[in-house]
Amino acid sequence: MATRTLSNVLGVTQSIGGRAWVWRGGNMDCGDETYGLAADITEQLLVSRGVARDEIAKHAKPTMREFLPNPSEFRDMDEAAQRIAKAVLSGEKITVYGDYDVDGATSAALLIDLLRSLGVDAGYYIPDRLLEGYGPSGEALVKLAEDGSRLIITVDCGAMAHEALTMAKEAGVDVIVVDHHKCSPDLPPTVALVNPNRLDESDLAASHGHLAAVGVAFLLAIALVRTLRSQGYFNTRKEPDLMALLDLVALGTVADVAALHGLNRAFVAQGLKVLSRRDRIGMAALIDASRLKRAPIASDLGFALGPRINAGGRIGESTLGVRLLTTTDPEEARAIAEQLSALNEERRAIEAAVQEAAEAQLDGQHNMAVQVLSANGWHPGVIGIVAGRIKEKTGKPSIVIALDGQEGKGSGRSISGVDLGAAIIAAREEGLLVAGGGHAMAAGLTIEESNLAAFSEFLDTRLARDVEKARAAQSMQLDLSLSPGGLTPELVNTLDAAGPYGVGWPAPRIAVGPVRIVKADIVGKDHLRVIASGQDGQSFKAIAFRAAETEMAQTLMHRSAQRRFHLAGRVKIDDWGPRPAAELHLEDAAFAD
Repeated sequence: MATRTLSNVLGVTQSIGGRAWVWRGGNMDCGDETYGLAADITEQLLVSRGVARDEIAKHAKPTMREFLPNPSEFRDMDEAAQRIAKAVLSGEKITVYGDYDVDGATSAALLIDLLRSLGVDAGYYIPDRLLEGYGPSGEALVKLAEDGSRLIITVDCGAMAHEALTMAKEAGVDVIVVDHHKCSPDLPPTVALVNPNRLDESDLAASHGHLAAVGVAFLLAIALVRTLRSQGYFNTRKEPDLMALLDLVALGTVADVAALHGLNRAFVAQGLKVLSRRDRIGMAALIDASRLKRAPIASDLGFALGPRINAGGRIGESTLGVRLLTTTDPEEARAIAEQLSALNEERRAIEAAVQEAAEAQLDGQHNMAVQVLSANGWHPGVIGIVAGRIKEKTGKPSIVIALDGQEGKGSGRSISGVDLGAAIIAAREEGLLVAGGGHAMAAGLTIEESNLAAFSEFLDTRLARDVEKARAAQSMQLDLSLSPGGLTPELVNTLDAAGPYGVGWPAPRIAVGPVRIVKADIVGKDHLRVIASGQDGQSFKAIAFRAAETEMAQTLMHRSAQRRFHLAGRVKIDDWGPRPAAELHLEDAAFAD
């Protein structure tokens, strides 16, 4: 395959979007004569994402056998498995206490499904986002104990719930925490706390700190089955099919924006195969409600299935996700899936209003390293999504806070290279927050309105250097450059073969050009549509979502007839026409002459 010696792709040092175009970890420059070399392209995609050449086969088709660690490597894992096994054998009442987002719902559903297959009808408790907030409530844990639960397993929450778990201990109930959020050195009182982000973890376990909670729950499932096997539990009963749980693991992992490398890639790759079988009644109903006419791919988990589960916890009933994913009644599954779809549409409208109001505050914060936006009346169920939108718009970590009187609930999203979760924990330890925690890319908090200014200044001081460094390193990283004739469905299939893609394993970006703009207009509310034609006589469609007001859109719509451009983005299949065609999801553009 041809290589390039230029440090910038196509010599672009500053695009219309203000970014340099650079190769992602290697050189992948192909014209019409080379775009179809599937083996070469797949190999280069893997190498450019950090895979050693002698491990290409392992990563090209990620399997559980290659990536699954021994669960016993994780602190408290064996203790957790032993305690749950004891409850299973003695018939104790078990309750799974989950968070209200997709990771929490899938984690809870996984353990409930597993326990059912072991002959235990476990209960569940999902807190109300608005009334109870994030994390275990001491009052709720005590009430569960009073109602007969002898063992409570918290999933996707609990690592920092010192007060609540102390109340549970005093009430005489055993609690196991299964989490992935950052921990403080001082751990809350539990029978076991399984979390790869414990500060006292071994190097091997800590290397799995990118797992979502549902991934940690799956490792616990393996440990539990192994423990019960050693105690002869399966001498007279069938062992559960753990691989059948991977549809839940895949959904929770992608929807929680966990990094898709190592074990997480294996989880998602194998989980998508399980999803395609449609064995889980609730998942099949969710796929149908999302109007997917094919087997889901990784991006569908984040943009179609996940948001519907989240809508229940954000603006509806917090238990809807767990109920859907654990039901065995097709009619109930259909009704819940339709309800979640309706809630998701309502969520979109609320989100748009909050985003518009939040963006109106940005002018007063252009010098801050972290955007901290707040107002009374904002719906706390959409602030995380809006924070993500603001982050994408500004290129800075962003926190959106919904105030209710003198206190507010906030949600933050960060950029690569800036650990927002650690900063939130530090702010809490400084007394600036009522509560707070998270991980590098996302965090949540509770704050008194009187501390907003001090909190914003704290983040600016702590993170300014990291943000400056991270933003300076921002560029458009590309994997291929080609002429329009190389933009084919076959190329899309070749690129997809190196997936699944997501955070930490980015989908390939390509540069196409030089091209002339045949047509550029706005479709829908604010999407830019472009028809471009190359020197090879081939034309293609490109679309840039939510880009109507960007400099790129204005330039392409009002271009000089004599100018040529290079266009960059991700390539997808457009199957709306009589036959499938490749289209570019446009992210940036540069002048070609």
